[in-house]
Amino acid sequence: MPKTRAEKIAAAKKRHNFKQINKPRRGGPKKFEVLAVDGNEVRKINFGDPKMSIKKNDPARKKSYCARSGGIKGKTSKLSANYWSRKAWNC
Repeated sequence: MPKTRAEKIAAAKKRHNFKQINKPRRGGPKKFEVLAVDGNEVRKINFGDPKMSIKKNDPARKKSYCARSGGIKGKTSKLSANYWSRKAWNC
């Protein structure tokens, strides 16, 4: 029996102990984690290197990162780590 979108979100929130969807938080096996919802699909995404800091205040580094990461997978969706990483850098 297929679950509704609301049931899927509620089950994922309970399973992964999230209070909000589509809002990154620190933790997990990587630096950040987010419960991403896109359409009828719900997925927990882990992204970021815990040993590195985000240096988005340096314009040269930000420009370089945004240029590098933009072509990694072409079209990005909310269900990819690249989408959330680029959003953290404000690309």
